[in-house]
Amino acid sequence: VHSIHPELKVTVEGNNLNIENPQHENRALKSAHGLSRTLLNNAVTGVSTGFTKSLEIIGVGYRAAVQGHMLDLQLGFSHPTKLPIPQGIHVKVEKNFVIVSGINKQEVGQYCAQIRSVRPPEPYQGKGVRYKDEYVRRKQGKASGKK
Repeated sequence: VHSIHPELKVTVEGNNLNIENPQHENRALKSAHGLSRTLLNNAVTGVSTGFTKSLEIIGVGYRAAVQGHMLDLQLGFSHPTKLPIPQGIHVKVEKNFVIVSGINKQEVGQYCAQIRSVRPPEPYQGKGVRYKDEYVRRKQGKASGKK
């Protein structure tokens, strides 16, 4: 539910939504036009196809499970981490992948960022939670001190 700038005109022509900007020189209205167009496009895409993001859990003993309206993450801490699943978001766990889907792009991305922030990938062994196609730069680690 986003409000559109009052000076922008939204029209529906058949299956198309059009946003018109009457003042092409106004910089603030130009940016509001682009933002409104993208938000409307995301709303239509979300309702028609939905948005999906995948997270990969890497680490020995690291697991995830859906229990009711909670996502149970076991990520090497002394206790399991439980994250409530927001309304309108669907979470599915397949082996070491957590698949988050929903109709609101912002909510899907925010929940994925919240899951990732529990145990972000670390650069030495690569363990942690990362996005499916995320590249984590690896570091060499401590060099041997023997001569």
